[in-house]
Amino acid sequence: MKSAVNLAANTVADIEFQTASVDIWDAKYRLTAKNGQKIDETIDDTYKRVAKALASVEVESKRDGFYEEFLWALRSGAIPAGRIISNAGAREYKPATSTINCTVSGTVGDSMDNILNKVHEAGLTLKAGCGIGYEFSTLRPKGAYVTGAGAYTSGPLSFMDIYDKMCFTVSSAGGRRGAQMGTFDVGHPDILEFIRVKREAGRLRQFNLSLLISDEFMQAVINEDDWRLAFPITQKEVDDDNLDISDASQFLWREWPEAGSYVTDPQGLVLCKIYRTLPARRVWDLIMASTYDFAEPGFVLIDKVNEMNNNWFDENIRATNPCGEQPLPPYGSCLLGSVNLTRFVIDPFTDEARFDWDAFRKVTKTFTRMLDNVVEINGLPLPQQRNEIKRKRRHGLGFLGLGSAITMLRMVYGDKKSVEFTEEVARQLALAGWEEGLKLAQEKGPAPIMNEQFEVTEEMLRKRPEMKADGYQAGDKVAGRILHARYSRYMQRIAAEDPELVDALADIGARFTHHSSIAPTGTISLSLANNASNGIEPSFAHHYFRNVIRQGRKTKDKVAVYSFELLAYRELVNKAAIPAGMPDEEVENLPDYFVTAEDISPTAHVDIQAAAQKWIDSSISKTAHVPTDYPYEDFKNVYLYAYEQGLKGCTTFRFNPEAFQGVLVKEKDLKNTVYTFRLADGSTVDVKGDEEIEYDGEVHTAANLFDALKEGYYGKL
Repeated sequence: MKSAVNLAANTVADIEFQTASVDIWDAKYRLTAKNGQKIDETIDDTYKRVAKALASVEVESKRDGFYEEFLWALRSGAIPAGRIISNAGAREYKPATSTINCTVSGTVGDSMDNILNKVHEAGLTLKAGCGIGYEFSTLRPKGAYVTGAGAYTSGPLSFMDIYDKMCFTVSSAGGRRGAQMGTFDVGHPDILEFIRVKREAGRLRQFNLSLLISDEFMQAVINEDDWRLAFPITQKEVDDDNLDISDASQFLWREWPEAGSYVTDPQGLVLCKIYRTLPARRVWDLIMASTYDFAEPGFVLIDKVNEMNNNWFDENIRATNPCGEQPLPPYGSCLLGSVNLTRFVIDPFTDEARFDWDAFRKVTKTFTRMLDNVVEINGLPLPQQRNEIKRKRRHGLGFLGLGSAITMLRMVYGDKKSVEFTEEVARQLALAGWEEGLKLAQEKGPAPIMNEQFEVTEEMLRKRPEMKADGYQAGDKVAGRILHARYSRYMQRIAAEDPELVDALADIGARFTHHSSIAPTGTISLSLANNASNGIEPSFAHHYFRNVIRQGRKTKDKVAVYSFELLAYRELVNKAAIPAGMPDEEVENLPDYFVTAEDISPTAHVDIQAAAQKWIDSSISKTAHVPTDYPYEDFKNVYLYAYEQGLKGCTTFRFNPEAFQGVLVKEKDLKNTVYTFRLADGSTVDVKGDEEIEYDGEVHTAANLFDALKEGYYGKL
């Protein structure tokens, strides 16, 4: 604990940053000139740079005042996402970078020209420092005939390989590993290959993968029905092959991201040809087995995403950002920020421990304005991305340090009180944000989409039958602000809490279409929040190692870190306290409410996520940690439980060293895991995960070197 000493700590704000936190700030967020000169001398200098950049958007007469207000918010727990912290106010030194963390590609169309065009756009996006997501189930299945080429297609996964290599090349040149998400519809004929694809060594290692899970599929699983794998057909195919589209054994109607040249009906459904029929349970078991062993593919409940989308009248979402907390439309981008909840705990670890709701709401409102200002300095490389973000002005304000704050309030993460606290945090964040959204609209004008006129369609009336009850008919014109405030399922929840607020939003229009999202916040939590727990998560452990990517290194560095609540407890209560299981027997263990991710049941993880999701208008990046020996049948039930609780997605992590090393690693897992290295002469060497190996001029842990070799960053030993 020598890295975190402060003899004068009286409050949470007084606790010194641990060495690992300062180190990550220096490596990732500190502004440094080309010649190595440190432009940001301190973390507070970084805050000043960001505050000045965001205040520059305001009218000149008010800039100084907003600079002070923004700086106060940053010092009080407002933490913008990494691209804002790194690049805001840094244009003189990094002119080609963006302040946006995440984007989604334009729709990848089913043609060679469109596929390669999207590769080009993605390369420019990654070069600017943004992550990117794509849907690949828009591409026809492997073996389908391509009339123009007079040949059969190799299928969507072969084209994903091109995107994977492009990302590897761009990120290797730029020093920051690229982040990509590939989504795929559970009804696509190549779904089984998609589920298995990353079992092949080195393949698609620049991707996170997620399945788009429909309500139709989940009901087929629950009812043990058959599941039909299908892909759309064009009118030309119908005419040329004289197809009988009324034959239900060969064709069906489904939702599809873009109608294009496909056959559609008045309800907006697309005609699809059935390629194969399987028991839904068989597909489900394959998904669950892959997730159990490899933690992929992820699980996006896409119908829930679209049902709850505030822009339901203008978007059909089919992809997410790389971590899944932002389901976005084509060319959608979202700027992110998180409020550090630990900064609002008063008298932590005492009987009088409480949360300062007034201060939290004040920071939330100021932070909302700050994120709205980022739209004006977005630095996105593509005109389609810039147009999309300015038309809708969506952002994702969330929180981090939930697990740490729960511990500081003497609650146990996952119990009833902590679930209630989580819902109240999300509710207060939402109400304060939309109040500010109205205020900003009154001052600066609403998002442009709010004043656009939309034509009512049969599809809209199918999705919102209450519109028909209110007298709307197909062909009517309605302002976006009405469709947003009155008929968004999420805004209807806000209306139940504050009907006058939503009445005003329907009349004026909100400044932005979306306000909230909970990101994983791994690096900003470790650095600027002094390792408060990530996002909505509990602390992974109170003393552990984090694998950190360093520029110029092919493996990750193993860095020792301590949870913020452990630092706080030692500084404010008992300097002798340590986590249970550590070797020093002369000191006292922590109180029972100091729990970690492995102490919490998977269903409790889901309960926390569901409590927050009720008031988060976008989505949440959350991982339910599952013990290595957790029974497989119980594991499958976690995903069914997540579906029943109305989540938009679900991700689990079960330690499996044969599949991956991961970012967060416990010392006992390293010591207990043996990695087998195959040398060039065919012989093998067994090494424990925590042992160090010198290779290629650098020293690595065996676990991290094994991971890098498997992912293709080196050749053979």
